[in-house]
Amino acid sequence: MKMMLSFKECTDEEILLLQKISIETFDETFREQNSQENMVAYLEKAFNLQQLKNELSNASSQFYFVYVDEKVAGYVKVNTADAQTEQMGDEALEIERIYIKSQYQKHGLGKYLLTKAIEIAKKQNKKHIWLGVWERNENALAFYKKMGFVQTGAHAFYMGDEEQTDFIMTLSL
Repeated sequence: MKMMLSFKECTDEEILLLQKISIETFDETFREQNSQENMVAYLEKAFNLQQLKNELSNASSQFYFVYVDEKVAGYVKVNTADAQTEQMGDEALEIERIYIKSQYQKHGLGKYLLTKAIEIAKKQNKKHIWLGVWERNENALAFYKKMGFVQTGAHAFYMGDEEQTDFIMTLSL
């Protein structure tokens, strides 16, 4: 059976849906490898309504939902200019998040969202696209390597009070 996919920019009116899917997908993905306290602290900081409102109102950040058969399955968040989490310059676009609900994983949605992010970067005449991936997220690392990304650095990521390392992966366009 073929899935019907669609891609739509997230609006301010959809902030509660954005919050719900952010918390759900992050928790599903990282709960097993992190303490309960650090997970709660991170989720409350990263996905509270004020934080998401700030991110949605930033003209250099965009959120796009992917729909499968008219149901939200996940989203991608892209950043340019000063919205990037690292100073990568005006020729770069950051994919800050590709979050997909567990029941929709392994169906090509990650590749679909990555392809859409690359299209956005090309329309904006960006020279490269980059993202941070937790060094222990082996599935994501393998996926991005398969898609042509190479590790070009690393940076700290704080999960509650625990400092973790994200690999910076870059793809030249």
